[in-house]
Amino acid sequence: MTAGTDIHTDGVTVRITNPDKVYFSTRRETKLDLVHYYQAVAEPILRTIGNRPVLLERYPDGAGGKSWFQKRVPKNTPEWLRTVEVSTPNGTTSDALVAADLAHILWAVNLGCLGFHVWPNHTTPAGKIGDHEISDELRIDLDPSPGIGFDQLRHAATLTHDLLTELGIDSRVKTSGSRGLHIYALLEPLWDGYQVRAAAVALARELERRHPDLITAQWWKEQRGQRVFIDYNQNAPHKTVFGAWCVRPKVGAQVSTPIAWDDLASIVPDELTIATVPARLTESGDPWADRTPQTIRPLLEMSLRDYDSGLLDAPWPPQYPKMPNEPPRVQPSRARSAD
Repeated sequence: MTAGTDIHTDGVTVRITNPDKVYFSTRRETKLDLVHYYQAVAEPILRTIGNRPVLLERYPDGAGGKSWFQKRVPKNTPEWLRTVEVSTPNGTTSDALVAADLAHILWAVNLGCLGFHVWPNHTTPAGKIGDHEISDELRIDLDPSPGIGFDQLRHAATLTHDLLTELGIDSRVKTSGSRGLHIYALLEPLWDGYQVRAAAVALARELERRHPDLITAQWWKEQRGQRVFIDYNQNAPHKTVFGAWCVRPKVGAQVSTPIAWDDLASIVPDELTIATVPARLTESGDPWADRTPQTIRPLLEMSLRDYDSGLLDAPWPPQYPKMPNEPPRVQPSRARSAD
């Protein structure tokens, strides 16, 4: 293998070792091909994940090889590398990489990062998290249950967009890079993760009320049936979501790609790869470029109405402490068996 190559960007030099190592077997794309992809999408990716902490999904031998998630940056990092202290639900802290600029992204790529999972918080230029409790993105994950095809997922995304538009909230859509779709709204920096999650729960429940045959807000898989699950818990505090414009650790090098709503009917997610997305960006531009901060007040009002009507909070993931107003955190069928 070639010993290495130097990339000069953002006032620093990033050394790319073994640049011809194959990372994606379908088209034999290499580590250097991945570097060139991120160079091509540098402007839009930094608009979406720039100055946010990221969790690294590392595949040093390429997609399909051994892997692990890395919350903490390794020791002996370059002096210019920005990190920030982040917390897990149980209070454990770690120094996470900040996606400060292209150099930081390429530094992670050189470590075999084939997935950036992004916090919903911004950091300050000094490298501290802005306000540790503030979440400035609403992230709606449309998760297809078994038997749900992409046409049904598209329909659910359109219905979600329609409801958010009705509430005066501008939202944008991207492929997940895998089987799902993600809908995002950039938010005014006014609410913490608990409030943003409450807004997501309210949205999921309202969508289920309006479209019960297609959409579900049920956390337990045994209650979902053959419907699209609105995963509100992607908005829980400290939760990361796979980043826009980021490349999945799949042998075809699929990209989690922002798309225009008008293009949703025609896109084929598996065709959005590091080989096709740069040309698509050059031809059509960034469909998220004009995002502006939105309010979630209509959703929070909806949440209060739900609670006033007697609804409990929706279940939280198991790694979170028991929350006020949360129902018993036990699978319904097991609860019935115990009774």
